[in-house]
Amino acid sequence: MNNNEILIEETRPTNFIRQIIDEDLASGKHNNVYTRFPPEPNGYLHIGHAKSICLNFGIAQDYQGKCNLRFDDTNPVKEDVEYVDSIKQDVEWLGFKWEGEPHYASDYFDQLYGYAIELIEKGMAYVDELSPEQMREYRGTLTEPGKNSPYRDRSIEENLNLFEKMKNGEFAEGAACLRAKIDMASPFMVMRDPVLYRVKFASHHQTGDKWCIYPMYDFTHCISDAIERITHSLCTLEFQDNRRLYDWVLEHISIERPLPHQYEFSRLNLEGTLTSKRKLLKLVAEGAVDGWNDPRMPTISGLRRRGYTPAALREFCRRIGVTKQDNVVEFSALESCIRDDLNRNAPRAMAVLNPLRIVIENFTEKEVLTAPNHPNYPELGTHEMSFTKEIYIDQADFREEANKQYKRLVLGKEVRLRHAYVIKAERVEKDEQGGITTVYCSYDPETLGKNPADGRKVKGVIHWVSATENLPAEFRVYGRLFNVPNPGAEEDILAAMNPESLVVKHGVVEMSLANAEPEKAYQFEREGYYCADNKDSKAGNLVFNLTVSLKEGF
Repeated sequence: MNNNEILIEETRPTNFIRQIIDEDLASGKHNNVYTRFPPEPNGYLHIGHAKSICLNFGIAQDYQGKCNLRFDDTNPVKEDVEYVDSIKQDVEWLGFKWEGEPHYASDYFDQLYGYAIELIEKGMAYVDELSPEQMREYRGTLTEPGKNSPYRDRSIEENLNLFEKMKNGEFAEGAACLRAKIDMASPFMVMRDPVLYRVKFASHHQTGDKWCIYPMYDFTHCISDAIERITHSLCTLEFQDNRRLYDWVLEHISIERPLPHQYEFSRLNLEGTLTSKRKLLKLVAEGAVDGWNDPRMPTISGLRRRGYTPAALREFCRRIGVTKQDNVVEFSALESCIRDDLNRNAPRAMAVLNPLRIVIENFTEKEVLTAPNHPNYPELGTHEMSFTKEIYIDQADFREEANKQYKRLVLGKEVRLRHAYVIKAERVEKDEQGGITTVYCSYDPETLGKNPADGRKVKGVIHWVSATENLPAEFRVYGRLFNVPNPGAEEDILAAMNPESLVVKHGVVEMSLANAEPEKAYQFEREGYYCADNKDSKAGNLVFNLTVSLKEGF
């Protein structure tokens, strides 16, 4: 069973975007559906991008259409091939495949430059030499209109000449830019003569040093959609006002019709989670986390390293749906999806994170026991466990004295070992500080797989691992990365981090996990769902990450 297989029942969703598509196909406005997923390669993808991936690729699949992967790579200063490669991996890992080869906005730089020339020739764009500070001053505010730049009424010939000089590197960065000539009094800030091109002396990861002027995102995005014949361009709500510029650019250039249309949906806001790539980059750059794929990070690669599955993320995106209503999704909704998946598919095994030595005094020979990999699905097979005179149990599973609510091992009382025998605690050995180092027990040899013959009732069941035949392991117990519900609103993001978001423990696992496959999930009985770390775990040095607790609230 591969990780792209749908492990949770997935049904075709409906939402306002799909209703629009249904109407477009029924009316003949479109005969096919063509979407795109357009990330900027300036960071790793996060859980919010997973929603967009599932929406765009999911729609293309369901309507037998196509979906492009297009990198909107218009800012070489912040972009890197590392990000390009990681985005490709994340999309494929989620179970989707783009149409043809990946596309890049930079593939269209020559065409974009030509359309900029066309706007200048139509008197709809001009070269401005206001400084960035002056431009902000001239732009106005939300309540006050802007004012025209003194360079706004340059002749077409002069603008063509100056734009050529920009392209040839004859202006310093920030000394000139190309702006659309729209309306400085528009109630929409995005329409107040927006910048279309700026000077940047930076090498581009796709085009090298060919260009020293680069188009702005809003100019590039709509034209890229049109070139690729996208039918439904899906964006999050923060681009709603930008749709006016999207339409204005396309309407004023001689590009093939019909034109694409942009539709907006609400972005994913996940409780206690940060989805600003700029702020996530700060965590990485400051060394506050172990890279973009730290299991505490909300990145797709971080969730993958933590043990989340593609099916669980797809199911999460299906459950939260697609609307125009902004809301905050509880983190428990994401955890519920991975629990549902792993409860069905994760094999069971035993691990002891805080070992306490048990000596079974009346047991002499080693015994090999057989345990099911899953209690409800025998087709998942079995594995063998060594039962020995000395075993480890968890320190929390023994008390010298306890009330009736405590269903584990108590001095003078019995408890069942999972898949093994009933044992009774007879006496303890302590160190100089009074800490218990060893519990000496007896076992009932007639209780393997059955209750005591004389009718004794043993209610508690605890997990264990052989103390002499085991594998040492490191356990990384992860919690929330931040201790505030809305970390994105914090001025000092580092101060908002949860100091207990990672607790490292050292214990043991059973021998069957010697070759634990990275990212493969296991239910460590009574502990939680764990997976072998895909970066640090290897044979002889096992490292397991806590994916999620067995129950909500643990």
